[in-house]
Amino acid sequence: MKAGKRIIGQMSLAGLDEWSSVRAVKGADVFCNQGGKVRREWLSRCTEERALTKELMGKIVSPSNLVAALRQVVSNKGSAGIDGMSVEELRQWFSSHYHEFQSQIITGKYRVESVREVQIPKPNGGVRILGIPTAKDRLVQQAISQVLSLHYDPTFSDRSYGFRPDRGAHDALRQAGQEVSEGRDWIVDIDLEKFFDTVNHDRLMWLLGTRIGDKTLLKLIGKFLRAGMLKDGLVSQGVKGMPQGSPLSPLLSNIILDELDKELEVRGHRFVRYADDLIVMVKSEPSAKRVLSSLTAFIEQRMLLKVNKSKSKISRPYELNFLGHSILIEGRLGLSKTSEQRLKAKLKQLTQRNRGISLEQLVKELNPILRGWLNYFKNAQMIGRLKAIEGWLNRRIRCFRLKQCKRAFTMAKLLHRLGVPWNRSWATAGISKGWYRLSVTPAAHEAMNLKWFGTIGLYSLKENYVKHLKKPPSTTHVRWVV
Repeated sequence: MKAGKRIIGQMSLAGLDEWSSVRAVKGADVFCNQGGKVRREWLSRCTEERALTKELMGKIVSPSNLVAALRQVVSNKGSAGIDGMSVEELRQWFSSHYHEFQSQIITGKYRVESVREVQIPKPNGGVRILGIPTAKDRLVQQAISQVLSLHYDPTFSDRSYGFRPDRGAHDALRQAGQEVSEGRDWIVDIDLEKFFDTVNHDRLMWLLGTRIGDKTLLKLIGKFLRAGMLKDGLVSQGVKGMPQGSPLSPLLSNIILDELDKELEVRGHRFVRYADDLIVMVKSEPSAKRVLSSLTAFIEQRMLLKVNKSKSKISRPYELNFLGHSILIEGRLGLSKTSEQRLKAKLKQLTQRNRGISLEQLVKELNPILRGWLNYFKNAQMIGRLKAIEGWLNRRIRCFRLKQCKRAFTMAKLLHRLGVPWNRSWATAGISKGWYRLSVTPAAHEAMNLKWFGTIGLYSLKENYVKHLKKPPSTTHVRWVV
C-alpha cells in the first residue's frame, strides 16, 4: 500500500505540516493524488488555515457566544447528566460562576465529566445508545459548535443536508427526487455500521488539526471524545466513537463525512447525504455495482469506518427507504413500507384495549403522533395509503370504545345513543364475537362513523393531507430525527 493511502489514524498532530486532508473549498480533490502522494498545494492551504485559527478559544468563551449557547441548551431541554444538574438549574449556576467557568475553559483547566448512558429502543429491534453529557458540558460543547460551524459549514458540500442551518430532510428528498427524474434511477444505498460508535479518535483529531491551529481547543475536544460513559455505576473509558446526544457530535460527524462528500464530487457522482444516511444515484446497474464496491473500499480503508454490507445495497427508487420515503415515477416522493409499518406499530401500542384510559385521553395521545407524522410525510404521494391507515385506526378505536362498555346492556345503550335503532343495537350487543370482530359490524360503523370521529376530536390524516395539497408549496424546513 502506498504511503499516502496508509492508515491515517496512525498519524499524530506533530506531522500536520507534512500531511493534509480535505480542502476547505467545495468540490475539491482529496489530499492524495492518484499516485498516492500528498499534494503540495494542500500543505500550503492547511498551513494558512491553521495560522488563521490559533485564537478560536477567545471567540468560544466570549460573553455573547456563551450566552447564545446557554439559550440553546436551555431551549433544547433534555435530561440531567451524571451530576444531576438540570438545564433549568444551569442558568442560575452560569450567572454565579461565569468568570470562573470562562477562565477554566480558556486556560485548559476545565474538567470534562463522563456521559450518562441511555438506551433507546429502535423500531426494528435492538437499542440505540445515547450519551447524555452534564448540562455544563453541553454548554461548552454548544459554544464550541457555534464557532466551528461558522468556520466549517461554508466549506461543506451542497449535497450534505443533515445538521446544517437552513437545510433539512425535505431539501435532501427534493434533491434525490430531482436526480431520479433526470434518469438516475439506480440507487446505491450505503449504510455505515454503528457510525457514531466507531469513529476513530486519532483520525478525527488529525482531521481537526489540519484546519484548527488552536491547540487548547483541540485538547478540549479530545477530552470530550475520551470522556467515559457511566453505566450501572461503572465508567467505561472512551477509546473510539462519540456519544449521540451531545451538541458537538453532529458537527463532528459532518467534518468526518465531508471527506466522503469531496471524494464523491471528485468522481462526478450525484449523491445526497443526510447525516450518516447516504445514497448515490447512477444510470445503470453495472455502474451501481462499481460504485458500491469502490465506495466500500474507500470508506473502510481510507476513512477507517465500517460499511454494513448486509444493509448496503443497490435498489430501484420505489424500493428505497431514504429518510422514510421511497421515490416514485418522475421523482415524486412516496411513503416507504418501513415508515408505514412504524406508524402502525406505534398506533397499535397506543390503542391496546387493556390500557384502562378514557377515550378522551386516547385521542389526546394519538393526535400529536398523527399530526407530527403527517407534517413530516406531507409531501409524499400517499392518499390511498392514508385511507387504508385511517380505516385501520378507526377500526381499532371502535374496538377500544366498545370494550369500555363491558356489558351487553351498556353497549346497546351506546349504539342507540349514537343513532342505531334499539332492535339493531340489542342484536349487535348480543353477538358472541370478539371485540375486534364486533367493531366491523354494520351497527358499529353506523354509530361510530366519520362524523363521530370528528366529534371526539381525532386528527384526520386524510382530511389534513388533502388540505395540504391545496396549499401553495411551503419553504419550511422539517428536520429528520436519527
